[in-house]
Amino acid sequence: MILGIFEYIRIGFGYLLDWLYQFSNNYGLALILFSLIVKLVLMPTTIKSRRSTMKMSRLTPRLKYIQKKYENDQMKQSEEIRKLYKEEGVSMGGGCLWSLLPLLILIPLYQVIREPLTYILHQSDAVAKELMELVRAEHETAFKGLDYYKQMVTAAHLWEIDPAVIAGVEGITDAGRVAAGVNFSFLGIDLAAVPEYKIFNKTLWSWDWAHIGGFLLPVLSAGSQMLTMLISQRANNSLVTDAKGVEDKETAKESQAGKSGKVMMYVMPIMTIFIGFSMPAAMSLYWLIQGVVGTVMDVAITKSLRKEYDAEDALRLQKAMEEELAELEKERIRAERRAANPEGITENTSKKKLQQKQQREQNAQKAAAKKEYNAKRGIVEEEEEEPQVMSGIPDRPFCKGRNYDPDRYASQETEEEK
Repeated sequence: MILGIFEYIRIGFGYLLDWLYQFSNNYGLALILFSLIVKLVLMPTTIKSRRSTMKMSRLTPRLKYIQKKYENDQMKQSEEIRKLYKEEGVSMGGGCLWSLLPLLILIPLYQVIREPLTYILHQSDAVAKELMELVRAEHETAFKGLDYYKQMVTAAHLWEIDPAVIAGVEGITDAGRVAAGVNFSFLGIDLAAVPEYKIFNKTLWSWDWAHIGGFLLPVLSAGSQMLTMLISQRANNSLVTDAKGVEDKETAKESQAGKSGKVMMYVMPIMTIFIGFSMPAAMSLYWLIQGVVGTVMDVAITKSLRKEYDAEDALRLQKAMEEELAELEKERIRAERRAANPEGITENTSKKKLQQKQQREQNAQKAAAKKEYNAKRGIVEEEEEEPQVMSGIPDRPFCKGRNYDPDRYASQETEEEK
């Protein structure tokens, strides 16, 4: 199923690259236009990938807090992280998935570049094989070390073969177009040749522009890729902010994503150089354009998304300042209260105690009024003895317990005295 999908992609890429080649009459320019079209088609996925990566960067401080809080409970830590991702609408593998799509395109594209007879000139396998034999008979040395790219070598030398011979190949279509072959020359560089890195090997290297330009393409493509990753990493780190919305450079530096980004920033260019000196220069040209265009697009996309995140940070900073001012006001009020009551003595404001106190005051007022009324009438009242409180505290008569008996040890003391 997957192989079938790749075959449809290869056929589509072949027709598109063929149309661009006929339109521009230059293979290198056609490849550049193809790279731009691919970038435009993948722009929605690029934006999604960039948004996901930037969101992940912004969550770094909160992820660090969760990891520290649940460092001894990995299950709880994973649960909290998943919960955080769900709340923020971040997919754990979303950024990686979208970033893999351009790499998946490279697989069928590499096949299209490697087999121009099949996908650009649209000939069957049998016709392609017959054409390769015709060119090999005339240019045996051209295939030396390039047998894996024999279709490219064949397409580059077809114009040297008699058109009548090519027209006589059984099953061939559009013989005139096939006889013209494919011109892989771009700015004096043979895009069908594999760049040579052994610059001090006199048998393989010549100090001419064809070799120098071919050597520079993998190096420049790796450099453009490193530049893109460097700009992207710096943009991601600038988004790491604390709870107040202030940039947290230390957390960004220590984050796992930041460390991984630094490793990839060196590993990927090295791989690009290695592959660039193992494949035809056309692939390096494609990567170079992808890197340059990707850098420009990344800066534009990041600038657009930064407006949203900067607005969020501004709100968070404003909220943090308001909370700080509110806390300062509370502290001012507390300081005034401490100054007014340095001893820290506070009146008991319990509702029950206040009600009891109010009731006693009312009872005392009633008793005083009754006593005054009786005195006017000449009635003398005997003063009632207040009941003895076991605890000695009127407000808390049973604070020493309901079974408290002050004479509990009286008999024992009496016997000792005796």
